[in-house]
Amino acid sequence: SFFKIMIKSAKRIIFVSPLAEFITVVSVSWIMFVGGKAMIEGTLDPGAFFAFLGCISQMITPFKRLSKIHAINQQALAAATRIFEIFDTVPSVSQVKGAIDAAQFSEDIVFQNVWFRYEERDILKDVNLKVKRGEIIAFVGPSGVGKTTLVNLIPRFYDCTKGRILFDGNDIRKVSFDSLRSQIGIVTQETILFNDSIKANIAYGTVLDQSRIEKAAKIANAHDFIINLPLGYDTVVGDRGFKLSGGEKQRLSIALAILKNPPILILDEATSQLDTQSEKMVQEAVNNLIKGRTAFVIAHRLSTIRGAHRIIVINEGRIIEEGTHEQLMGKNGLYRKLYEMQFRL
Repeated sequence: SFFKIMIKSAKRIIFVSPLAEFITVVSVSWIMFVGGKAMIEGTLDPGAFFAFLGCISQMITPFKRLSKIHAINQQALAAATRIFEIFDTVPSVSQVKGAIDAAQFSEDIVFQNVWFRYEERDILKDVNLKVKRGEIIAFVGPSGVGKTTLVNLIPRFYDCTKGRILFDGNDIRKVSFDSLRSQIGIVTQETILFNDSIKANIAYGTVLDQSRIEKAAKIANAHDFIINLPLGYDTVVGDRGFKLSGGEKQRLSIALAILKNPPILILDEATSQLDTQSEKMVQEAVNNLIKGRTAFVIAHRLSTIRGAHRIIVINEGRIIEEGTHEQLMGKNGLYRKLYEMQFRL
């Protein structure tokens, strides 16, 4: 069906040009006939007729262009309709009037009976969790059980369907976006880099201070590969950082989080798609990043989270196990099965 529509559209666009030529020929022929007849009969001055023909000839090219522009405009209008649909979309998460500015994070983040539903399916079910300042919390479990959804509720990328999340005792739905998100740093599996220099990407959202940028890059194990690039920190990384390897992009993402210096960190499978050497360097950077901070870590490679203060095991949207690595290995539950499966592989 799509193919037939595209062929029909192409035929109509191609037909515009010969149609314009045909109209031009017919119009000029009619003018020549009527004007020539009038000159022969003596009712039209030859000078005026040829001046009129000159004006007509000047109008032919713009007329042909206008006929093509109409077809282009029709295509553009279809695209514009979709763009304005996006502009007119009302965000599902919005800031309430009179939102409070949260102070610097100092106590805890509490999930109270949190549920989240997406398209008639409960992704999270009655989650209760308290995370104190300075704790490193790791989330593990099979794919698609709600780990990423759970941490995305903290910066309010989504709002929970039922229950609430408390940020130092304040419901995050009553906290302003700026004061909440300015205290959260995020490093995801899919790095987000702009077609700009390395230093501009690291300093995104902060002051462009070369000394601070280099310090953050060193902590993130990124400085050495940056200075070996042709233009160093002025090297343009390309759209989405396509000129860099996966490990290099991840280390830049970590450097950005270090420069921001947030009290809360969300690390969503930051090392899952890297080779062994890159993973080691990124993991060292992650360890440098989480020192002294409250960290929410999602990892499929369980060997990277053994040092977490608590490991939360999620399955089918619920917390089914909780404890340190040693405690969970002694329970003979899902965590142990996942760990042993990876160890055997």
